[in-house]
Amino acid sequence: MATLSSFSSHPSSTPSSNFVSPMLQPFLEHQGSQPDPGPDDEPPFDAVPDNDSLEFSSTTNNSAVANHNNDPIKLLHVSFNQDHGCFAIGTDRGFRIYNCDPFRELFRREFDGNAGVGAVEMLLRCNILALVGGGDSPQYPLNKVMIWDDHQSRYIGELSFRSEVRGVRLRRDRIVVVLEQKIFVYNFGDLKLLHQIETIANPKGLCAVSQVPGSFVLVCPGLQKGQIRVEHYASKRTKFIMAHDSRIACFALSQDANLLATASSKGTLVRIFNTHDGSLLQEVRRGADRADIYSLAFSATAQWLAVSSDKGTVHVFSLKANPGNVGSDRSNSPEPNPSGVLPKYFSSEWSVAQFRLPEGSQYIVAFGHQKNTVVVLGLDGSFYRCEFDPVTGGEMMQLEYHNFVKPEEAF
Repeated sequence: MATLSSFSSHPSSTPSSNFVSPMLQPFLEHQGSQPDPGPDDEPPFDAVPDNDSLEFSSTTNNSAVANHNNDPIKLLHVSFNQDHGCFAIGTDRGFRIYNCDPFRELFRREFDGNAGVGAVEMLLRCNILALVGGGDSPQYPLNKVMIWDDHQSRYIGELSFRSEVRGVRLRRDRIVVVLEQKIFVYNFGDLKLLHQIETIANPKGLCAVSQVPGSFVLVCPGLQKGQIRVEHYASKRTKFIMAHDSRIACFALSQDANLLATASSKGTLVRIFNTHDGSLLQEVRRGADRADIYSLAFSATAQWLAVSSDKGTVHVFSLKANPGNVGSDRSNSPEPNPSGVLPKYFSSEWSVAQFRLPEGSQYIVAFGHQKNTVVVLGLDGSFYRCEFDPVTGGEMMQLEYHNFVKPEEAF
């Protein structure tokens, strides 16, 4: 757990004088069933693929692995991009970008000397990345976010703060920076500060942003233990949800930002809420014993929810939220009290499909672009693709395995 820090009301976050308004260009070739690039409705992002994306999830660690030359490296970070079609890793030498389907390394950038990259945030499949230093010898100060334009192979801007950066989220028009107890929202074009949010201690940098054009939804911890704050910027509304009695460990937004899945530090239950009115729609049970939830992910249609934890099993749950009842604010509905809604052990629903993983590593999960498939990334460098039967459920079938830091180890 990171040490709590105090922050002034105004961070030292002025954009650097050499910031260049980014011209986003697709540098990654679209694969499989992914949609073609389309024009966006806001300049200068006319080259960004117009596929609204799922929730980003990430995790970090300092486990030693080996690179192609058998020299020890440290894998510091792994995360999906917003549509789960790519993923990025940060190492003590730089960063790499991979395609998920088909699996392949797309490119890498490695630096000389102190080069640890502790966070890499992609913007769909375009040339702009947000980078944060990490590891024993960070490439950048831990209180800075560097905006990298890979088309120009240079930094086009930076944001500096008075404390360490815990996370970064991107969308076409916004940059969101997460500190221990504050979140800052910037305009992408000129790095103008638009909004500040105070949170409870947030050492994991928990934050989720929607990718739907014209509608910006941001989810973060509230100011109380177990509380979630939902910002609906289009309607200028803020919704607070008392999701759990324990502290929040993980959450995820559905693609349309109508649903929110949350897990607490107990890790036994996952709750699904309506983001508009805060109502509790469903509760599913991962297991009976405590667990650290590493990631949650909705399928594209919000029919399924995937969960990964330190128990070494990925669970897939069937969701029963009625799309016709989600997306509107039932303001007359009472605020839910999750601790009393489903009190009995057997009243919550269990997963329909599972995939067993080697224990001892941390894993994040997302749904693949192929129907009924799940992609799992591990901080040991593992990449799994597996398939579940939506009717019979049970154990998933492993379709593919790679180790992206030891490519000779493949299924």
